[in-house]
Amino acid sequence: MFLTGTSGFVGKNLISFFNETYKINSFVRNGDLCINEDIVINLAGKAHDVKNTSNPKEYYEVNTELAKKVFDAFILSHAKVFITLSSVKAVADEVEGELTEAFIPNPMTHYGKSKLLAENYILSRDIPAGKRVYILRPCMIHGAGNKGNLNLLYKFVSKGIPWPLGAFDNKRSFCSIDNLLFIVRELIENESIPSGIYNISDDEPISTNELISFIADSKNRKPRIWKISKSWIVFMVKMVDFLRLPMNSERLHKLTESYMVSNRKIKAAIGKPLPLSNKEGLLKTFNSFQ
Repeated sequence: MFLTGTSGFVGKNLISFFNETYKINSFVRNGDLCINEDIVINLAGKAHDVKNTSNPKEYYEVNTELAKKVFDAFILSHAKVFITLSSVKAVADEVEGELTEAFIPNPMTHYGKSKLLAENYILSRDIPAGKRVYILRPCMIHGAGNKGNLNLLYKFVSKGIPWPLGAFDNKRSFCSIDNLLFIVRELIENESIPSGIYNISDDEPISTNELISFIADSKNRKPRIWKISKSWIVFMVKMVDFLRLPMNSERLHKLTESYMVSNRKIKAAIGKPLPLSNKEGLLKTFNSFQ
């Protein structure tokens, strides 16, 4: 197995998951791209920078150009399977309804645009007979060792602070690292799964209020959720936008927006249920934070 992005969250988990099944050759940035393995998995990527401090050029160097070079090396090699990790943000930053693979991509950020450029390059190439190519678009991935927004939310709830945004009704999709790795294994082992683009998510989207309840469950506590008037919350946040406090209009929008992702295509292709429900996966992640 030829693997890029080994130092990232997904890469570390993938190595642990496949370490006893495959010999893994980890790619070193600017290293040799001569591939002698049967499986190529491209996880290398410049992650979305919520603080907007990154140089836009960095996204295209890693998410686009490196992905293209790895794919070209795969085409020239004897490898049979190519899997690359894209993102639902290569399609849309905001979603009305449920995101499916039929959506016409229109990303607004450099992160999403750089991922889409890589996708388009891969799709533009002729795939030699006997090779399979999979572009995976996961939503927010979580699991043990994850340092993202779920960790921050867990710390907030763990302090016993009431959640003040209970009046907002939203639904978001998440992706357990266990479910993602299960899907990767199926794509490798099941030669009948056709090449293509696949959204990756857990089965059911959940609300932020449900997340708060799951965190409370993991701490053996009752959830503390306050349903303060939405209009009052919005008004107060706008009043303090100019102060550049942690809670501003942009952060409020991110915490309360809906982003639902359909996984029906990948589940139909695999023909098996995912190993973890959304609650099981989230509780496993929250328990790992303790």
